[in-house]
Amino acid sequence: MFQLKMSDTKLLKDMITAISILVDEATFKIEPETIKLRAMDPSRVAMVDFQWPKTVFEEYACTEPSKMCINISEMLKLLKRAGRDEVVELSLDEKTRKLQLKITGKYTRTFTMPTLEASEEEVPTPKLTFNVKAKTTTNGLSQAIEDAQLVSDHVKIEADPEKLVLNAAGDLMGATITLQKGSDTLLDLEVKEPSKATFSLSYLSEIIKTASATSDIATLEFSTDMPIKIDFQQAKEGKLTFYLAPRIETE
Repeated sequence: MFQLKMSDTKLLKDMITAISILVDEATFKIEPETIKLRAMDPSRVAMVDFQWPKTVFEEYACTEPSKMCINISEMLKLLKRAGRDEVVELSLDEKTRKLQLKITGKYTRTFTMPTLEASEEEVPTPKLTFNVKAKTTTNGLSQAIEDAQLVSDHVKIEADPEKLVLNAAGDLMGATITLQKGSDTLLDLEVKEPSKATFSLSYLSEIIKTASATSDIATLEFSTDMPIKIDFQQAKEGKLTFYLAPRIETE
């Protein structure tokens, strides 16, 4: 039904790891030209939208569209056995409905794992209007989030035409992290109107820390008290985007 071959095992592991922070059982759509996934975490606070075109792979064969649901953590255990210079091949046995994962390097090993019942739920793309668009380095953004985590479990992100400000306040301490437009971290900033929204750092830090391994650039889009969209720039028209609902503060 399909067969995929990839020599960049680090990118494959990093991408699957990024998906795993939100979902443990993932239903992939495998089509003749692309493989994709759109899923929400169990609490429905965050969403991941992933897509890789066939050009990402050394070999990509798909005879007809299909769905494949797998346990992500179990798959990661197998992928971690692949070294940087080894080749990974994925295929589905049509008779047994088991996923076959073949790793070729100094020697060859082939693993099989069961597939699960694919989810029939269609997760739509959020229809949102954003007033702020900020392009940052993933390393700088990750460092800023770590600074905020020192004092609180949530962070307020504010933007005006010249800067992006992260404010975190705990019971005893507070922190203000300012990223100026055009700096080494905040590469670009577009603001239609000043906006601010508060987000859980437990989600935000995991998303940025883990997904930053797949990209050097992240683009944040948000509006006042609305979900934030975080897009991690991918090569060859790939996509890795997260959406996170805001934390609504009561006065």
